[in-house]
Amino acid sequence: RLADWISFPLMDPARIDARLDAVGEIKGERDRLYALRGLFKPIPDMERIIGRISANRASPRDICALCSGLEQAPALRDLLKGAGSTLVCDIYDNLDPLDDISGCIRRTIVPDPPVRVSDGNVIRDHVDNELDELRSIKRDSREWIAAMEARQRELTGINTLKIGYNRVFGYYIEVSKVNAAKVPQTYIQKQSLANAERFITPELKEYEARILGAQDVILKIEQRIFNELRGFIVEGFERLHRMIEALSRLDVICCLCIVAMDNAYSRPEVSTDRGLEIKNGRHPVVEKVLGPGLFVSNHLGFDADRDTIHMITGPNMAGKSTYMRQVALICIMAQMGSFVPADKARIGVVDRIFTRIGALDNLSAGQSTFLVEMSETACILNNATAQSLVILDEIGRGTSTHDGMSLAWAVAEYLDKRHVRTFFATHYHELSDLARRHQGIKNFHMSVEDSGTDIVFLRVLKRGATGKSYGIHVAKLAGIPEDVVHNAGSILSRISKKAGSVPKAFSSGPIQTGLFDQRGYDFGYDDIINEIKEIDIENMRPIDALNRLSAIKDRINGDQGH
Repeated sequence: RLADWISFPLMDPARIDARLDAVGEIKGERDRLYALRGLFKPIPDMERIIGRISANRASPRDICALCSGLEQAPALRDLLKGAGSTLVCDIYDNLDPLDDISGCIRRTIVPDPPVRVSDGNVIRDHVDNELDELRSIKRDSREWIAAMEARQRELTGINTLKIGYNRVFGYYIEVSKVNAAKVPQTYIQKQSLANAERFITPELKEYEARILGAQDVILKIEQRIFNELRGFIVEGFERLHRMIEALSRLDVICCLCIVAMDNAYSRPEVSTDRGLEIKNGRHPVVEKVLGPGLFVSNHLGFDADRDTIHMITGPNMAGKSTYMRQVALICIMAQMGSFVPADKARIGVVDRIFTRIGALDNLSAGQSTFLVEMSETACILNNATAQSLVILDEIGRGTSTHDGMSLAWAVAEYLDKRHVRTFFATHYHELSDLARRHQGIKNFHMSVEDSGTDIVFLRVLKRGATGKSYGIHVAKLAGIPEDVVHNAGSILSRISKKAGSVPKAFSSGPIQTGLFDQRGYDFGYDDIINEIKEIDIENMRPIDALNRLSAIKDRINGDQGH
């Protein structure tokens, strides 16, 4: 059930709130919560068991385990009396103990049965008269043989007469050769030995047949009774399913309560808009790995009306991926009905979560790493809606710099145009220029403390872009030889002096360029800059300012035309 809730989060805020109400109610009463958890310990995976029963593959132990689970229902119901939340009340109503089924199982199956019916001793005594009689025959065989041996000694007067058994001849009466003359004519000789003769009688052979055949008949009777019990359980499957559904939901709710208490999770607020607001959000898995108090929490404010993309830059290992994934995990947890790792969270319902993370190839299908990356991106662009959540952890890294940057730029603009909620981590710092051109795109970065020779990752998300990835510093941390690191630094300095921040292709076209952007033009702006500096804004009327701006614009357009 837990896997089902995680795999299929809800999209209806009312149903989500119903789950959250249930978690909040049970979480608020610690004694009742731990009492419920204690009652769940003897309950097996009942859904799996009834699946085995329906497929006629259930063992006697499965049936007894089912009974143990059903017998916990009355105690569970007692603990849920007076529940306030709708979901807990519904669970209470459906916790049917099914006394008829559990009672039948207890009356039929022994308390600790063997694994298979064919092993025998599965059915209790006094369930079937014929079974009891056959068991009595088998159980009392030694006494019967001893009694017959005593009668035959008295009848024949042979005090050394004895009854034995071997696998070849079965039961026999053995008489020494000295006493062979005293043997009655009703004895049938079976075997001669050096010092004795062995005989059988019709009575002995009949009893032998009954004893040897009893086990086979016992197994057939036990199998018949077991099948009848299975059929009786199958008739109650509809009631069983409702009971097991209620048990599984209660179990998951208790699980979520324990997790929320142990990790200081808070109840999220779920709405139908596109907004996302998280205060001191944490990654639930990384936090557990690091230990208490070591994870650096971060805030998130995604405006429902204005924001489309949060463009996140920053060094490798600074926490960009962790931050984006924790946002997605918090959304999943909230919509499955769980409390979340944050001080406060307001989640606009997400219809689907799309991710483009990491590098993976599929060479057997003829797909390179970059082709797989583009296929995943294509899936996102073709299917994401304004209500979706998209996590893009690097786009275009598998091809040339300008190709990759062009694709990343175009993908961001496409998602922005369709108002898709997107978190976009990139080392293409040039993409931060998109925030100037599109109102929905906001720049953020993972901050670091740079001493010039070493860096410290602060793991804190801040507003604004950063222009460095510190890849060489990370390479040094990874153990790259010092000569390589030093040479890489020199090469980076030379490349940085030659390269522009944004490829030339991005400066042309319909995009509104900056007023002082000189890329692509072969004339200067010194006169215009000086003219603007001399403008007395304090004493200028608004209409005069607009006229002056229009005149400057005409000059720029006229110069560009030349």
